[in-house]
Amino acid sequence: MKWFHLPGKYPDGDHGRSTPSLRINLFFFGTFFIFCVIIVRLATLQFVEAEALTEVETSQETKNVPLSAIRGNIYAAGGESIAYNTSTQSLYITLTKDYTEKIKNKDTKEFEFSEKAKANTASLTARLESVFKQYGDPAGKKLTQDDIAVLLDLDFKKALGFYPRKIKSGLTTKEVAHFMEHRDQYPGLSIVEEVARHYDKDLVAVQTVGYIKPFKSSNILPMYVNIRNAMKENNADPGLAYKEDEFVGFYGLEQQYQRELRGKNGYQTLSVNPQNMAEEVIASVPPVKGNDIWMTINKNIQQKTEQAIMDQIRWLHTHPVQGKLHPDALIGYAVAMEVDTGNVVAIASMPDYDTNIWTADKLAPAVYDQIKNNYLNGTITDTTSGISGNGLKSIIYLGSTIKPLSVLIGLNEGLFSTTDTYNDTGIAYFGKDDSSSVSNSSGHVLGALDPAKAIQESSNAFMVDMVGDPLYKKYPEKGIEVWDKYMKAFGLGVSTESGLPGESAGVIDYKDTKRAGSAQAALVHASFGQKGKYTALQLAQYTATLANEGERIKPQLVSKITDADGKTVKEFHREVLSKISFDPSYWKEIKQGMNTTVKAFDGFPYDFARKTGTSEMEAYGVVRDNGVFIAYAPREHPKLAVAVVIPEGGFGSNSAAPVARKIFDAYDWEYGLSGVPKKTLAPVQESTQ
Repeated sequence: MKWFHLPGKYPDGDHGRSTPSLRINLFFFGTFFIFCVIIVRLATLQFVEAEALTEVETSQETKNVPLSAIRGNIYAAGGESIAYNTSTQSLYITLTKDYTEKIKNKDTKEFEFSEKAKANTASLTARLESVFKQYGDPAGKKLTQDDIAVLLDLDFKKALGFYPRKIKSGLTTKEVAHFMEHRDQYPGLSIVEEVARHYDKDLVAVQTVGYIKPFKSSNILPMYVNIRNAMKENNADPGLAYKEDEFVGFYGLEQQYQRELRGKNGYQTLSVNPQNMAEEVIASVPPVKGNDIWMTINKNIQQKTEQAIMDQIRWLHTHPVQGKLHPDALIGYAVAMEVDTGNVVAIASMPDYDTNIWTADKLAPAVYDQIKNNYLNGTITDTTSGISGNGLKSIIYLGSTIKPLSVLIGLNEGLFSTTDTYNDTGIAYFGKDDSSSVSNSSGHVLGALDPAKAIQESSNAFMVDMVGDPLYKKYPEKGIEVWDKYMKAFGLGVSTESGLPGESAGVIDYKDTKRAGSAQAALVHASFGQKGKYTALQLAQYTATLANEGERIKPQLVSKITDADGKTVKEFHREVLSKISFDPSYWKEIKQGMNTTVKAFDGFPYDFARKTGTSEMEAYGVVRDNGVFIAYAPREHPKLAVAVVIPEGGFGSNSAAPVARKIFDAYDWEYGLSGVPKKTLAPVQESTQ
């Protein structure tokens, strides 16, 4: 390579070669200087300003605090408020460092509240106690300084620091006025308008309506466990977050329609400092009010049903039936379901109780002891849902109410025809060498019976000799499966699909052939109603399926859902769950057979189909009689199906049937079994008289 020099500029050629070296040296020196500055700055950031910067960064963190939505109401069919809200004012305190400041103890090396924080807390609790005492409701709960200190949760054991603490609900107007006037004296204080849940004091279908409890008590229910897990997910919708003190549905329709009733919570976005204490509100999204639920239950029919059960229980205690009193009849259940719509107009589990007890701050043990046997819905479950005098509960054998279905099965399986005649001698034998037997009630000999007459006279012997035993001989061990298929087609042994939480599918005893002694014995006893336990709601669905000639429809408990403006957002209509077909002559036969004489229906103005039942169950070594009754009316073009169960009530015709009569009369008055409500005709009748 050659170097070329401009004339006169570089008389000495070495100067030209030194210039690039100088530039390189300057470049490296500058780079070194810049790196030194960066290193010094990084060291300053790490060792000098780190704490301050961390505090700034943390102070910019935001948290979302839910704002509870107003829960929707639950109405009866006529628009009566059954579960509703009233407005109430609540006092909240958002903690500040004035109450939570901590310093390190030199001796124990533990952080403790500073003297200033202790003094501020003592002053706050003392002032609040004084205000509550001076301006609060004299009959209300008295909050002491210690009570208030616990509610402040200064150690964050119940909630994070930025969550407001509820100190008191149901403030009086004087309390509100005082706090608003002296707001500057109470750092972090806020008065929040909330709602309190109430239930109709008339106690309308309380177990079906259900109750609410705080979300913090909800871990026993899977649906709320799932909600908690969803709340922990990243990018979860803050509007779906639940507050720990928020009330949620815990049973009945309150739980079933929790999402619709709850609406959607709003939330506040807060900036919080390093101690997780709120500093300011950055954004606020208002809550969306929950929707309202309209039940199919008619309040008037429901109340008359409940009253009829309790009146009948008292009557059984004082009036002999079949020569004896029934003092152990303590509970009763009834369901009335429209045949054409599936609407449940009454569903009673008695005795009932006042569900307003659940909205108290704490349920006293003594109160729970009073309701523990009847706070669950005995029309759908057998768990602590009421106990008779000898420990029987609500799910019991059907007794003779199964016989219409038994005859249908026998006819459909070709075991006999509608024209066959059976000679009832009062007893039927089965098993090896006919070593086992079943007798009619009281050993009655009924003589010649066709299938319809066998239902009407309630012949056990017919069901054994013509249905249970022949079915076993036709299918041997498989006979159980055949029987089970028919049961489920009529809603026995499967969920009614009402949607109510905790609904039982019943207890299928006929499948326990070992306990029965054999498959033959199981089928024989099942044929006259002694090997399957079912709920009152299942019985009502079964009765409606008989009325609908094999079409099983869903029991509807809700007719519609409306929003806060009264606009209908969803309607519920007749829903067919399954259908089984039989020859029309078979339906005619069983309709004719459902004609048992029932004194309670003397003077009833409609031809109706009915079947009494007396199921036998052992308790404490003694066989007890349970009253069961099913019916639908009118016989042709049926409108209403009714099922009534009175455990330990004795014969169904004497214990359960009178309740059913009052239900039919109540429905006839409100809606009309003929399609014309009797109450619309009453003024005309009175004026004529």
